[in-house]
Amino acid sequence: MRRRRSWIIGFLGVLAICLLVVLGTDVLTRWLGSEKALPTGEKVAVVRVEGMVLDARQVVEALERQAKDPKVKAIVLRVDSPGGAVAPTQEIFRAVRALSKKKRVVASLGSMATSGGYYVACAAERIVANPGTLTGSIGVVVHLANFEKLLSKLGIEGQVVKSGDFKDMGSMYRPLSERERNILQEVVNDVHEQFVEDVARSRNMELEKVRTIADGRIFSGRQAKGLGLVDELGGLKEAIQLAAKMAQIKGEPLVLEEPKEKFSLLRWLLDSSFGSLVTNREYLLSGILFLFQP
Repeated sequence: MRRRRSWIIGFLGVLAICLLVVLGTDVLTRWLGSEKALPTGEKVAVVRVEGMVLDARQVVEALERQAKDPKVKAIVLRVDSPGGAVAPTQEIFRAVRALSKKKRVVASLGSMATSGGYYVACAAERIVANPGTLTGSIGVVVHLANFEKLLSKLGIEGQVVKSGDFKDMGSMYRPLSERERNILQEVVNDVHEQFVEDVARSRNMELEKVRTIADGRIFSGRQAKGLGLVDELGGLKEAIQLAAKMAQIKGEPLVLEEPKEKFSLLRWLLDSSFGSLVTNREYLLSGILFLFQP
């Protein structure tokens, strides 16, 4: 019995030591990868915009941190995103524009930088894309679901009490009326025009030229370069080298990677309003999405 107890205590001790080593390594790695790291040379910071853009907070905070660091001379915005909701996309766009007044900013397009992904990228001074990057898709789309027939078969009927004719516009209980469709179309047209204007202004392109290609179509990185939507072809390494050159960094720059936030299922469920995607029409309408349409 004593031998068994000693064995268990010994096993738990070894397990505790292993956990301490793992935690210590993780803390040290995070510290060395943060702004408090030991290297003191001039840096190029890489800030990532990945996945659906539904919240601008993390990216904007990262950009603001790099703006305050005197050792960071340039920023590479690494974009690998199909787009997202309008408001957070525009928040990131404005944050990049503000940062580019203080430091050199280069956008590096990964496998996909479409719609809202391209929107945030065009705020940078220069855009570098791989030849096979999927980009463009300059456009706006609203997706609404109508479950009226399905609910009818299940014997479910929606009851609505509203203060105005359009308060339940986009309801899943009924189709859109012609007047409601026109109202939504006007909203989409207005947001699309904002997108087109920002691209034209950022890329120094004529407004009419942008309008001719702003119909939602996608381009390869090579096609986008030919159209003036991209400046150079290359990957992240080339974008970092370009940013260092623009910032006049001598020698090989130190590359600072913004620490990525670990995925949390609980936080995702709480933050994304996943449970209200079907029932909350305000979420559906206010989250007009820039989506890549394959």
